[in-house]
Amino acid sequence: MIKALASLALLSFTFTLSDLPGVMANEAPRDVVADLAPGGKLRAAINFGNSVLAQRDPAGGPPRGVSGELARELAKRLGVPIEYLPFDAAGKVFEAAKARAFDIAFLAVDPVRATEISFTAPYVVIEGIYVVPNGSPLRTNEDVDREGVRIAVARGSAYDLYLTRAIKRATLVREGSGPEALKLFVSDKLEAAAGVKQPMVAFAQEYPDMRVIPGRFMAIEQAMGTLNGRPVGARYLRKFVEEMKASGFVANALKASGQGDAAVAPAAPAD
Repeated sequence: MIKALASLALLSFTFTLSDLPGVMANEAPRDVVADLAPGGKLRAAINFGNSVLAQRDPAGGPPRGVSGELARELAKRLGVPIEYLPFDAAGKVFEAAKARAFDIAFLAVDPVRATEISFTAPYVVIEGIYVVPNGSPLRTNEDVDREGVRIAVARGSAYDLYLTRAIKRATLVREGSGPEALKLFVSDKLEAAAGVKQPMVAFAQEYPDMRVIPGRFMAIEQAMGTLNGRPVGARYLRKFVEEMKASGFVANALKASGQGDAAVAPAAPAD
């Protein structure tokens, strides 16, 4: 597993300071640094499979989007360089957690993932929706769970994990990433595809013979996380995320990356 993960195209950059407003320059305690960056650098897993949170820089620079901005701000506070570990699907990030191949990650909260990752409260809430062919008899989210319906999903995604528990009659058809699942949906003429709202809406606009089912089948709570067994670092991350939401950092990062319609998560209850 570790050898396979090492074959990923890892991108390393010296960290740059965020220019976004609402940032306080707080130096992290030494025990936090030791917990979150035990190797002397912060290894940040970036999931480019979720375009709401992360986008590749066409010029080959550091990742764009709220995930990259949060990672850079955290590295600044820890006083360590940052290494970006790029992935094209959330399920692959979770597999990397099993090999302890990163220090922080940006994933949707899920009980399955919590077996390996200590999550913060969410910082962004996005929606899981369905796309179906225009002529489909499926009109509501509840309609989708019926015999004979095949739903294309990205393997190991938050909506795959959720639908695995929630779907009783339909069949989930899994591919390695969101784009691959949509490609299968079209090529194999599946009855539905599930995914994150923003890219799914864009897909339906690109394919006029497809339509979005109104509403959502789930709210996807996106959070930061570190590997289990790092209690000091996990506690610091929870406070860090709450500050980033309250200061406007998260909202500004979403807006700067063209994702201003994504909802900043509400403040978490005090410990």
